[in-house]
Amino acid sequence: MTRGALWLVRHGETEWSRDGRHTSLSDIPLTDAGVDAAREVGRRLAGHRFALVLTSPRIRARHTAALAGFPDAVVDDDLVEWFYGTYEGITTEEIRKSDPEWTIWTRPAPGGESASDVAERADRVIATARGLGGDVLLFGHGHSLRALTARWLGQDVSDGRLYRLDTGTVSVLGYEHGAPVIERWNA
Repeated sequence: MTRGALWLVRHGETEWSRDGRHTSLSDIPLTDAGVDAAREVGRRLAGHRFALVLTSPRIRARHTAALAGFPDAVVDDDLVEWFYGTYEGITTEEIRKSDPEWTIWTRPAPGGESASDVAERADRVIATARGLGGDVLLFGHGHSLRALTARWLGQDVSDGRLYRLDTGTVSVLGYEHGAPVIERWNA
């Protein structure tokens, strides 16, 4: 059976992503720059065939998918962003005023989602993709796609901290000699 690659697109820029505000449940629209980036993603993906296209239910991901030429992307709740609890809408700098060592990778936000919950969601998406035998395209979010990448590589979710992922970018996870690898990142 042919193994397909997993193509990841982080949604285009929003005001909150531009300003470094943690955004999970809040449905923030794309900025003009985010719209332009989503269209550019579409130009880069033009002509590529995918066995399945999935998107987070958040408007920023769905709008990116539509602008990129995939208006019929299937909504998958497992692609939502890591839930930040009471840290929703707050920057890391603001959080560190009361918790100087905090990162989402080292401990959960109060009232937020655990790393094991994020890993379970990522593992389900990966299992679906690997079961298809063709390339799969995902439209999602920064932290959850970084966590998914770590899981693709057989790593702990916390290793997602090693993979910076900008808005409006395309990354490709694939295989080399049968082992999961990063083929392209943050392009």
